[in-house]
Amino acid sequence: MNHSVFRLTLPILFGYLPLGMAFGVLFTTQLDYAWWVAPLMGVVIFAGAGQILAVSLLAANAGLVEVFVAMFVLNARHLFYGLSLLGQFRGAGWRKVYLIFGLTDETYSLLTSRPRGPDRAYEQTVDFRITAFNQGYWVFGCALGALLADNVAFNSTGIEFALVALFIVLTIEQLKALGDSFPVWLGAAAAGAAMIALPPAHQLIGAIAIVTAILLLHYRRIRGKQSSEGEVNRG
Repeated sequence: MNHSVFRLTLPILFGYLPLGMAFGVLFTTQLDYAWWVAPLMGVVIFAGAGQILAVSLLAANAGLVEVFVAMFVLNARHLFYGLSLLGQFRGAGWRKVYLIFGLTDETYSLLTSRPRGPDRAYEQTVDFRITAFNQGYWVFGCALGALLADNVAFNSTGIEFALVALFIVLTIEQLKALGDSFPVWLGAAAAGAAMIALPPAHQLIGAIAIVTAILLLHYRRIRGKQSSEGEVNRG
């Protein structure tokens, strides 16, 4: 099972390892903490963009309350992810807490796009291992970057594009799994609308709110249509 999980998570490895190293380098060079605090953040927080944001705020002497609020707003999108997976995680027992904690953008995409069998317990075990593998990649990258920060000098310009490239790959996989391009085009349109209408600090939440509202309306319309067709068939 671990071999198959590793193959599934290989694209995540190629994204998380360089980004984790970039975070480790940033953490060590910007903050006056021991190197091992960087991977420790990866263990107890596990939020790539949130961790990078926290380093920037702490380096600017922001208070812990400000850091907490900023990270909460940045990661509020996970509330929507979690709601859509409540049924999938039902009955997972002690694994459920970790599955919720370890839910990142990339893990969510992988859990919702991979083929699933009828054995719920087995599939939840696979979900658990996928989540653990992904966090392991991130923590290892954080530790490696923090350790090498004082000894290796490199130009990290453009390394943040690795995350963008990873999102593109995962979006393509989602499109193949769903067979419906409507969510992709809706997401692009919502992002464009948010960029035009909202300030940068609120664009992500705004785009998520637009997508959620339209998808709920779309779902309601489809359910209503199915109910009408069912009544006609019964008649």
